[in-house]
Amino acid sequence: MTSATARVRSAALAAGVAGALALTGCSGGDSKDGSSSSPSATTAPTSSTGTPGVTGASAELQGSWITTAGGKIVALVIDGKKAGVFATGGTVCSGTAGTEAGMRMIHLTCTDGSKDRVTGMVDSVDDKAMKVTWSGKLGQETYTRAEGGKLPSGLPTQLKQ
Repeated sequence: MTSATARVRSAALAAGVAGALALTGCSGGDSKDGSSSSPSATTAPTSSTGTPGVTGASAELQGSWITTAGGKIVALVIDGKKAGVFATGGTVCSGTAGTEAGMRMIHLTCTDGSKDRVTGMVDSVDDKAMKVTWSGKLGQETYTRAEGGKLPSGLPTQLKQ
């Protein structure tokens, strides 16, 4: 395995782990009595119109999904109604995923203020791939399911540094 491949895999796995920790509300700094001294990383999105009426995401959306965009690995993690996006380079977004007016929607807020993946509509999903159309300039992205902490096959082995 080349060092570039190893870096790509390490970055993707780190993003997935960070995503899982953020979505489950795990954080460091637990005190002796088991209470946490730091806030959870999950934050509901805020908007001037309030939080949309999102219900639980369907079972087929659940899990870790990976894509590449702009030379970066992007991990989309959905756990229950919680959703998060984690990209190499430091982008971290969290929010909700669920059914809204009969459509499967994802609503996120990014810590760096990015607006690339704020509102997404799931166009299609099966056991291997999910297509999400994001509002704004990104448009449609196709994600591949990552099973058991392993990267899906077919990812590029070299990304822009």
